[in-house]
Formats: sequence, structure tokens, C-alpha cells
Amino acid sequence: STADSTVSEISANAAGTRWVAREMGVRTIIDIGGQDTKVIALDDNLQIANFQMNDKCAAGTGRFLEVLARVLEIPLDELGPVSLTSKDPVAITTTCLVFAKSEVATLITEGYGKEDIVAGIHKAVARRLASMAKKVGVKEVVFFDGGPARNIGMIQALEEELGVKLAVPELPQTVTATGAALLAQERLAEKTSKGAA
Repeated sequence: STADSTVSEISANAAGTRWVAREMGVRTIIDIGGQDTKVIALDDNLQIANFQMNDKCAAGTGRFLEVLARVLEIPLDELGPVSLTSKDPVAITTTCLVFAKSEVATLITEGYGKEDIVAGIHKAVARRLASMAKKVGVKEVVFFDGGPARNIGMIQALEEELGVKLAVPELPQTVTATGAALLAQERLAEKTSKGAA
């Protein structure tokens, strides 16, 4: 049945972006999910040309930010505003969650300000994503989605690292789900039209 067919997250994210940002001319998608990060390059027809995905570890994912927010005792939705008050972001040397937790705890103990630690975390995640993006080629318009795209500090760090302005949808955490629904609808329509023929 149609409900049983599998749609990749990459395809769903691209389809969702085509729908949500159809008039924007998106060529690069950066998606930070809860468990993985993806950078997708689109061709002139808005089809997937190339992609990079990190799903091997929590580095730079929504989970990464969530856990470090807990270590810092800052509500997740306040990470962005807190980081914008930073005057001197701390250099975070790892994006491995296990080591980053320890590093953040040490920085707190050493008296660094939470705002500088959060800004440093955003910069570290942005560096990692920029490295992935450079492998697929960054072309504007760059579209940023996933839950962390609601974080103004993450947006700013990524814009600085990439040197481009990001297009962020109103509901960034729903783009991939929207795409999955659209692809399911297309498949159902194809099946229905084949059955009617």
C-alpha cells in the first residue's frame, strides 16, 4: 500500500522546501534535525543534485543543542537570545556530544559566561555545517530548516560562517513532514490513475 512505501528524509525535505519556498529560488538546503544534519544541493529544476548527511553521531543536531542547553540550565528556546548577548564567544573544540558535555561543564566551572559558551556552541555547529555545505557547494538562496532554525543565535552563526543570508520558513520544523505528505499524495495519485486506466 502507499502508506507502506518509504520516502527518504532527503527527498521529503527537498519536496517540502519546493512547496514551502516555491517562489524563492532555493539552491541549498541546510536541515538540522533532532538526530541528524543534512545539506542538500538543488539543481535549476529544484531537484536533488547532491547531498551530505551526518547521522553517525549527535554532533550538531537538535539533540546536541538540547543536551547542552540542559547542561547550561537554559531553556532550549532561550539559547538564541542568550547567545546574542555574548561579547566573547568561547572556542568549543569538539562537536562530539559526549566530549562537548564535559567541555561545557568545565567552562562553567572555570567561570565563563553562559552567553559566551552558547555563542561558542553555535559557532562550532555552524563550522561543522559549513564544512558539509562546502562539499555539496553553497549556492544562494540558502534555505535553513529543522527545529534549530527557530534559534536566532544559530541562524546568525551560520550566516556568519557561510557568508550568506539564510531564508528561514515560518515553521521550519514542519518542512520535512510537509514534503513527506506531498510525496505520499503524489504516490497515491499515481496509483489511483494507474488503477483507473
